[in-house]
Amino acid sequence: MKAKNPARVSTLRLIMAALKDRDIAARTEGKPDGIADEDILGMLGTMIRQRRDSVKMFRDGNREELALKEEAEISVIEEFLPRQMDDGEVAEACKSAIAETGAEGIKDMGRVMGAIKGRYAGQMDFGKASAKIKELLV
Repeated sequence: MKAKNPARVSTLRLIMAALKDRDIAARTEGKPDGIADEDILGMLGTMIRQRRDSVKMFRDGNREELALKEEAEISVIEEFLPRQMDDGEVAEACKSAIAETGAEGIKDMGRVMGAIKGRYAGQMDFGKASAKIKELLV
């Protein structure tokens, strides 16, 4: 606020509102400690995914100014996530998870995705990981 950056302040307020909403929901479900760190990372990942979808729709509709606003929000949200894995690291993590779980076919994909999500929450795009796992299991 002191830096007079209204876009950043607005995005931080969106994050805080989502956090408070999830925290209240968790406490009403009987979790006195509120939401876990992995749930926060998942929430931030969802916020980024939503904004990327919006960017695509805005660009398709020739609304570049709105697409730029969404991209600015993405960059602020990403500051709160761990470093994202590159494609090579995602592929290596998928191979490792397949080996650990003993997956042999596409029917074992859920088990592999569960292992990856537990270990790499907030560090990779699980859509890319899912595609890579399918490629490796077929």
